[in-house]
Amino acid sequence: MVRSVLVTLTLGMEQDLATFPVESSGSVESLADGAALNRYTYLVAGCVGEFWTAITMAHSQSLRKWDQEAMARTGVRFGKALQLTNILRDVPKDLRIGRCYLPGIELALMGLSAQDLLDPTRGKEARPILVDWIKTAMEHYQAAEGYLLAIPRHSPRLRLAVLWPILIGLASLVQLAKNEHWLDPAYPSRVSRRWVYMTLALSLPAVVSNKVLRTWIARLRHQIIEAI
Repeated sequence: MVRSVLVTLTLGMEQDLATFPVESSGSVESLADGAALNRYTYLVAGCVGEFWTAITMAHSQSLRKWDQEAMARTGVRFGKALQLTNILRDVPKDLRIGRCYLPGIELALMGLSAQDLLDPTRGKEARPILVDWIKTAMEHYQAAEGYLLAIPRHSPRLRLAVLWPILIGLASLVQLAKNEHWLDPAYPSRVSRRWVYMTLALSLPAVVSNKVLRTWIARLRHQIIEAI
């Protein structure tokens, strides 16, 4: 399992090297289209969802009733949700090392190029692309919520390991959706350390309640929808 996931992760690194220029070149290249971005999120994170599913099923009796094939597919979407969040949040930083993960064909339809996004004032023009990919990430997080709730309540540590990245990922999307300066590296879209500590504390009693978790996740999803 470890060998398999490492091979897949390496393919993602190879895609980076083949697509983007040397960081010091001063030029910016973008992924070709949505299919390329979808493939990339699988290679560098979705495959980890598959791996996590296989490993936890092999070592946890509480998951013995899982349908491994179905849960692995859900795990892929979980991984894609987290990676897509990282990509969207880090657009300004990645642009300055020559990498634009937003699809070039979508930028072209808006009359933009990857190079244009280096200008923070173009954020309003490019925002429809950002919003579309935020919506895609939210669809993946919906699958991740199903993954979380499929873990039995008597396995709180496993649940927490899944819950924390979901909450932090959705909260990051809230910050991104509200950020009018999302292309400006001086205005990063990230949750505060205080928010993280508070979330960790509140999650300990909440993790055993499906109703509380659904409500918590729905509240974050609603904040994103309101902001976009």
